[in-house]
Amino acid sequence: MGRRRLAVACMTRRIALIFPGQGSQLVGMAAGLAEQYPEVRDLFERAVPIVGRRLFTVMAEGPEGELQETRVSQPAIFLANVALAVALGPGLVPIVAAGHSFGEYCALTLAGSLSFEDALHLVYQRGLAMGRAADAMPGTMAAVLGLDAERLAALVEQVRQSAGVRVRLANFNAPSQIVISGDWRGVELLGAAALEAGAKRVVPLNVSGAWHSELMESAQREFAPIVAAAAIALPRFSVISNVDALPYQDVEVIRHHLVRSVTDEVRWHETALAVLAQEPDLVIECGASRVLSPLVKRLLGAPEVLHVGDVERVGEVRRLLEDR
Repeated sequence: MGRRRLAVACMTRRIALIFPGQGSQLVGMAAGLAEQYPEVRDLFERAVPIVGRRLFTVMAEGPEGELQETRVSQPAIFLANVALAVALGPGLVPIVAAGHSFGEYCALTLAGSLSFEDALHLVYQRGLAMGRAADAMPGTMAAVLGLDAERLAALVEQVRQSAGVRVRLANFNAPSQIVISGDWRGVELLGAAALEAGAKRVVPLNVSGAWHSELMESAQREFAPIVAAAAIALPRFSVISNVDALPYQDVEVIRHHLVRSVTDEVRWHETALAVLAQEPDLVIECGASRVLSPLVKRLLGAPEVLHVGDVERVGEVRRLLEDR
């Protein structure tokens, strides 16, 4: 009865799903989901031939340093995000979904554009390629708070020309929260320039490379033929790309954007606005860490926004949906 009630409740709501990406990993992520929900247990068993059982040990127990490595964190985050969404129930069919950076693979999987196995394989290979690129060209990322994109972009050009470093704007999370990415010296210099120009804070991110920057060009070249060989279909519901903040309507555009996203900026703020433009009355972030939901809550006209990050919260949200 509970599952049927949940399906009916979900069908009466206009739900949007959003999925975080790199940096949202936590030791203990997805803990207890497989024991509680057979659908998640099945997913995890299907994942073993692709990623091995060691990944689940690192997800559950760490060490944190290994979980932070992109080879590990990308498939781990993908598995946790999708598991949380699946655990919410088979009746949960959103009207729109989006993900931050490779979190987009979670949205495409739930929408049937990619099979679970194909999506996990792509994410796993993406992480391996980016890990190799980061080993060859080390770098980092930092969030700049309280400085607008135009001023920060001008500082990027100044720092690049004066110091010969590689650094760029990478993630546009909010008008006053922009992530920079590049080599260590470039991020350090740009962060200092931003603070001098009036930024409130510069926060180093929990990542192991300069994602969404030119330092990932070798990873993009390595990853492109893997994406070209993948089976991709049009999504069953709207999925917003964080490359151009538009709904996917063409398979080749999906393929093209999945490759581009390795080096291109993440336009999350515009993506979130595009999600809200489809008028959901509930937005659910599925991810171990509360990353995107605070950003969405601050948007003008935002509906109710919930975060689902562990087995306890899954149960709470399932009950909440059943009661409505």
